[in-house]
Amino acid sequence: MTAPLFVGCAGWSLPREHWPAFVGEGTHLQRYASRFNAVEINSSFYRPHLSKTYERWAQSVPSTFRFSVKVPKRITHELRLQRCETALDEFLEHCLQLREKLGCLLIQLAPSLSYEPAIASAFFTVLRQRFVGTVVLEPRHASWLEAEVMLQDFEIGRVAADPAVIETGGVPGGWRGVSYWRLHGSPRIYHSAYGPERVQAFAQALLQASNAGIPTWCIFDNTASGHATPDALSLLDLYAQHLQA
Repeated sequence: MTAPLFVGCAGWSLPREHWPAFVGEGTHLQRYASRFNAVEINSSFYRPHLSKTYERWAQSVPSTFRFSVKVPKRITHELRLQRCETALDEFLEHCLQLREKLGCLLIQLAPSLSYEPAIASAFFTVLRQRFVGTVVLEPRHASWLEAEVMLQDFEIGRVAADPAVIETGGVPGGWRGVSYWRLHGSPRIYHSAYGPERVQAFAQALLQASNAGIPTWCIFDNTASGHATPDALSLLDLYAQHLQA
């Protein structure tokens, strides 16, 4: 059975030159959600959002739309996954107001944060006591490749990142109940466009996962020069062609 393919960008800012591809009325988020069925909220990494803000966002989008929310740097970079119960409770109290439209939590680790089994196990235990939904991890220290079994045990997917910063980091790992791609832009991270040919190559991998029954995400994070939107629209066109074939 084919699983959902969630396509979107890191944030819902729309470059002016691509406005004609979206409906003309509504908030930026409403216009964005007229084409895309997912978005990654990165601002939550830097600052908290109020519960009523998450509620408003959830009410602004269609029932099939899903949010991926990035876990705060207070947890991942400052506390480094330790003694973070209070910070985690505060974060979840707010973002859970997305309700059924909360599709995923994204945990991006600092490049200097190595894999310590006892610390990782304690953190994932605390997290799973509070949240049973989809969680993905983007580690950036090579030692986390040793965590594959633990990630499977806690049902945590490992992000496929481009460009990959660890060996095999360019393909999904960990728990195979989710496939999550973060395309940051390469060769110039956050800036470079992927273009039709490279989007086509990613589309094949994404469709393979979706056709295998794995809920699949593709988030374009090459937003700095405005290329995320056209790349994501290109992927949507390819997906539509696949559905019609």
